[in-house]
Amino acid sequence: MGYLKIISSATLIAILFSACTHKTPYTNRSQLILMSAQEELALGEKSYKESLSEVKVITGTTDAKRVQTIGQRIAVVANQPSYKWEFNLVDDNQANAFCLPGGKVVVYTGILKYAKNDDQLATVISHEIAHALARHGAERVTQGMIQQGVGLIGSVAVAATAPQYQNAFNQAYGLGSNLGVMLPYGRMQESEADEIGIYLMHKAGYNINEATKFWGNMSEGKSSESDFFSTHPSSQNRVKDIQTTINKINSETK
Repeated sequence: MGYLKIISSATLIAILFSACTHKTPYTNRSQLILMSAQEELALGEKSYKESLSEVKVITGTTDAKRVQTIGQRIAVVANQPSYKWEFNLVDDNQANAFCLPGGKVVVYTGILKYAKNDDQLATVISHEIAHALARHGAERVTQGMIQQGVGLIGSVAVAATAPQYQNAFNQAYGLGSNLGVMLPYGRMQESEADEIGIYLMHKAGYNINEATKFWGNMSEGKSSESDFFSTHPSSQNRVKDIQTTINKINSETK
């Protein structure tokens, strides 16, 4: 009987994992996500409101309008009807930006000194939108659930308002005072967001060659041992990988 229970549990987990396997857009990578899209969107909305309540949102300025115009242009090609897109510029000297599920994009004024034109700002926004499209936050939540070994199966049914779920979500996205530069999801997810972002830029009609210039601006004066690169690809590898994607797109469009 115990053996049958083990087989039954293993089969159940296998079925669950199979049912929750997703593919990322453009890169077509298989990923395991144990959070429904509805739960993810609800948590994104809640966290977005909380994060905006803690910062000064800038409206009506040239830069604020640039963020909204560029963001909406990329949102069109992102083609996510379930997303309610919002693009806000906030007053903060950190070189940060993030996009929460549901298309909630926040750009910090500190990053504008590195994004020297609209194409480079499109690099930032496309990169962050790519994180949301690829459901990187939900994937990180799932990884945390598995690593911690806490209620793997039961957690799927936990309501979106459950405190433990909210904590896991916030930790995955790095909200609040712990926001890292460009939301560090890990080197693999960062590289994937770079690649997806280039495709989004291209479809939106922006100059994808400006992407490498932007990341060059970001890395200027920073060593490979700095905190910026602790959870991100090195500057050299990042630019190299982005250039590979650019070359691929250029060859496909000839």
